[in-house]
Amino acid sequence: MKRLLTLLILTLTVTALCFAGSVTGYVTDAKCAKAGKAGEAHAGCAKGCIGGGEAAVIVTEDGKIYEVADQDKVKGHAGAKVTVMGKVEGMKISSIDSVKAS
Repeated sequence: MKRLLTLLILTLTVTALCFAGSVTGYVTDAKCAKAGKAGEAHAGCAKGCIGGGEAAVIVTEDGKIYEVADQDKVKGHAGAKVTVMGKVEGMKISSIDSVKAS
């Protein structure tokens, strides 16, 4: 019985770690990100667009765009470069554990 319980706990831990990840990039609005606009020079526009209701996304240095499910955790970082830790599934960050300035 102990082996079965230990195996179950180990399996659940490994499964949880498989989905955990981090993404580093700039918080910007979805509309401008699609047009290739992001970074420190775009910070003012990103703050205005996100404040106006546009969805926040993370744009990496190599131009990948990640959707963010929990908008409230990144809105305050509009225009800034951050590292987001959480559950990354494809090109979507489905849950966020932490957001830190990079």
